[in-house]
Amino acid sequence: MDSTQAKAIADFLIADFEREIPTTARVLEAVPAGKHDYSPDQKSKSAAGLVRHITMVDEWFFHCIADGTFARPVDDSDKCGLADGAAAAKQYQAKVPQALARLRSLPGDELAKVIDFFGVMQLPRVNMISLAAKHSVHHRGQLSAYLRAMGAKVPGIYGPSGDTK
Repeated sequence: MDSTQAKAIADFLIADFEREIPTTARVLEAVPAGKHDYSPDQKSKSAAGLVRHITMVDEWFFHCIADGTFARPVDDSDKCGLADGAAAAKQYQAKVPQALARLRSLPGDELAKVIDFFGVMQLPRVNMISLAAKHSVHHRGQLSAYLRAMGAKVPGIYGPSGDTK
Protein backbone atom coordinates (compact mmCIF):
# COMPACT_ATOMS: atom_id res chain seq x y z
CA MET A 1 0.00 0.00 0.00
CA ASP A 2 1.42 3.39 -0.91
CA SER A 3 1.05 6.59 1.11
CA THR A 4 -1.75 8.01 -1.05
CA GLN A 5 -3.81 4.86 -0.65
CA ALA A 6 -3.14 4.73 3.10
CA LYS A 7 -4.24 8.35 3.54
CA ALA A 8 -7.44 7.85 1.50
CA ILE A 9 -8.37 4.70 3.41
CA ALA A 10 -7.58 6.32 6.78
CA ASP A 11 -9.69 9.37 5.93
CA PHE A 12 -12.59 7.08 5.04
CA LEU A 13 -12.23 4.96 8.20
CA ILE A 14 -11.91 8.00 10.47
CA ALA A 15 -15.01 9.65 8.97
CA ASP A 16 -16.87 6.35 9.27
CA PHE A 17 -15.92 6.03 12.93
CA GLU A 18 -16.95 9.62 13.60
CA ARG A 19 -20.43 8.67 12.40
CA GLU A 20 -20.46 5.85 14.99
CA ILE A 21 -19.79 8.18 17.95
CA PRO A 22 -23.41 9.33 18.46
CA THR A 23 -24.63 5.73 18.27
CA THR A 24 -22.10 4.57 20.83
CA ALA A 25 -23.06 7.49 23.07
CA ARG A 26 -26.76 6.47 22.84
CA VAL A 27 -25.92 2.92 23.90
CA LEU A 28 -23.79 4.16 26.82
CA GLU A 29 -26.53 6.57 27.90
CA ALA A 30 -29.12 3.77 27.84
CA VAL A 31 -27.45 1.85 30.68
CA PRO A 32 -29.85 2.28 33.60
CA ALA A 33 -28.65 3.58 36.95
CA GLY A 34 -28.41 0.89 39.57
CA LYS A 35 -27.88 -1.89 37.03
CA HIS A 36 -24.16 -1.43 36.39
CA ASP A 37 -23.26 -4.75 37.99
CA TYR A 38 -25.39 -6.71 35.51
CA SER A 39 -23.59 -9.48 33.64
CA PRO A 40 -25.25 -12.37 31.77
CA ASP A 41 -22.73 -14.86 33.20
CA GLN A 42 -19.51 -15.14 35.18
CA LYS A 43 -17.23 -14.96 32.15
CA SER A 44 -18.75 -11.77 30.71
CA LYS A 45 -17.82 -8.24 31.67
CA SER A 46 -20.34 -6.36 33.76
CA ALA A 47 -22.30 -3.51 32.20
CA ALA A 48 -20.04 -1.08 34.08
CA GLY A 49 -17.00 -2.96 32.79
CA LEU A 50 -18.22 -2.58 29.22
CA VAL A 51 -19.09 1.09 29.74
CA ARG A 52 -15.55 1.74 31.00
CA HIS A 53 -13.92 -0.45 28.36
CA ILE A 54 -15.67 1.20 25.42
CA THR A 55 -15.17 4.72 26.75
CA MET A 56 -11.54 4.42 27.69
CA VAL A 57 -10.12 1.85 25.28
CA ASP A 58 -11.47 3.44 22.09
CA GLU A 59 -9.65 6.66 22.94
CA TRP A 60 -6.51 4.73 24.02
CA PHE A 61 -6.52 2.62 20.83
CA PHE A 62 -6.62 5.66 18.53
CA HIS A 63 -3.92 7.51 20.49
CA CYS A 64 -1.67 4.44 20.33
CA ILE A 65 -2.12 4.23 16.56
CA ALA A 66 -1.29 7.93 16.28
CA ASP A 67 1.79 7.42 18.49
CA GLY A 68 2.91 4.45 16.37
CA THR A 69 3.24 2.18 19.40
CA PHE A 70 0.89 0.35 21.70
CA ALA A 71 1.51 1.43 25.26
CA ARG A 72 0.24 -0.42 28.27
CA PRO A 73 -3.57 -0.44 28.11
CA VAL A 74 -5.49 2.03 30.23
CA ASP A 75 -6.88 0.90 33.55
CA ASP A 76 -10.55 0.33 32.85
CA SER A 77 -11.12 -1.54 36.10
CA ASP A 78 -13.46 -0.50 38.90
CA LYS A 79 -10.60 1.64 40.24
CA CYS A 80 -10.99 4.21 37.45
CA GLY A 81 -14.35 5.27 38.86
CA LEU A 82 -16.23 5.54 35.59
CA ALA A 83 -19.45 3.50 35.54
CA ASP A 84 -22.31 5.91 34.87
CA GLY A 85 -23.47 5.59 31.26
CA ALA A 86 -24.40 9.26 30.84
CA ALA A 87 -21.04 10.47 32.19
CA ALA A 88 -19.25 7.92 30.02
CA ALA A 89 -21.14 9.11 26.94
CA LYS A 90 -20.07 12.71 27.58
CA GLN A 91 -16.45 11.66 28.06
CA TYR A 92 -16.59 9.51 24.92
CA GLN A 93 -18.03 12.34 22.82
CA ALA A 94 -15.35 14.72 24.07
CA LYS A 95 -12.24 12.53 23.89
CA VAL A 96 -12.65 10.12 20.99
CA PRO A 97 -12.94 12.92 18.38
CA GLN A 98 -9.68 14.40 19.71
CA ALA A 99 -7.93 11.06 19.29
CA LEU A 100 -9.35 10.71 15.77
CA ALA A 101 -8.13 14.22 14.92
CA ARG A 102 -4.60 13.12 15.76
CA LEU A 103 -4.95 10.24 13.30
CA ARG A 104 -6.39 12.50 10.63
CA SER A 105 -3.32 14.74 10.88
CA LEU A 106 -0.90 11.91 10.07
CA PRO A 107 0.59 11.92 6.59
CA GLY A 108 0.05 8.94 4.32
CA ASP A 109 3.58 7.62 4.68
CA GLU A 110 3.08 7.36 8.46
CA LEU A 111 -0.30 5.67 8.02
CA ALA A 112 1.31 3.06 5.75
CA LYS A 113 3.99 2.19 8.34
CA VAL A 114 3.66 -1.17 10.05
CA ILE A 115 3.28 -1.09 13.83
CA ASP A 116 3.30 -3.91 16.35
CA PHE A 117 0.27 -4.84 18.44
CA PHE A 118 1.85 -6.45 21.52
CA GLY A 119 3.64 -9.08 19.41
CA VAL A 120 0.29 -10.54 18.33
CA MET A 121 0.14 -8.87 14.93
CA GLN A 122 2.01 -6.33 12.86
CA LEU A 123 -0.09 -4.21 10.51
CA PRO A 124 0.05 -0.81 8.85
CA ARG A 125 -1.40 1.92 11.04
CA VAL A 126 -4.32 2.31 8.64
CA ASN A 127 -5.26 -1.34 9.21
CA MET A 128 -5.15 -0.77 12.95
CA ILE A 129 -7.81 1.95 12.56
CA SER A 130 -10.11 -0.70 11.10
CA LEU A 131 -9.23 -3.09 13.92
CA ALA A 132 -10.06 -0.40 16.50
CA ALA A 133 -13.45 0.19 14.88
CA LYS A 134 -14.26 -3.53 14.91
CA HIS A 135 -13.21 -3.74 18.56
CA SER A 136 -15.51 -0.84 19.46
CA VAL A 137 -18.52 -2.17 17.57
CA HIS A 138 -18.02 -5.62 19.09
CA HIS A 139 -18.17 -4.29 22.65
CA ARG A 140 -20.99 -1.86 21.87
CA GLY A 141 -22.96 -4.85 20.58
CA GLN A 142 -22.32 -6.71 23.81
CA LEU A 143 -23.54 -3.76 25.86
CA SER A 144 -26.61 -3.23 23.69
CA ALA A 145 -27.51 -6.90 24.19
CA TYR A 146 -27.47 -6.35 27.97
CA LEU A 147 -29.88 -3.41 27.90
CA ARG A 148 -33.26 -5.18 27.80
CA ALA A 149 -32.16 -7.67 30.46
CA MET A 150 -31.33 -4.66 32.64
CA GLY A 151 -34.80 -3.20 32.06
CA ALA A 152 -33.66 -0.52 29.60
CA LYS A 153 -34.69 0.28 26.07
CA VAL A 154 -32.32 -0.46 23.21
CA PRO A 155 -31.65 2.65 21.14
CA GLY A 156 -31.60 2.51 17.37
CA ILE A 157 -28.17 1.49 16.15
CA TYR A 158 -28.35 0.89 12.37
CA GLY A 159 -31.99 1.85 12.08
CA PRO A 160 -34.79 1.49 14.59
CA SER A 161 -34.74 -1.12 17.33
CA GLY A 162 -37.76 -2.95 18.70
CA ASP A 163 -37.90 -0.23 21.33
CA THR A 164 -37.74 2.75 18.95
CA LYS A 165 -40.25 1.71 16.25
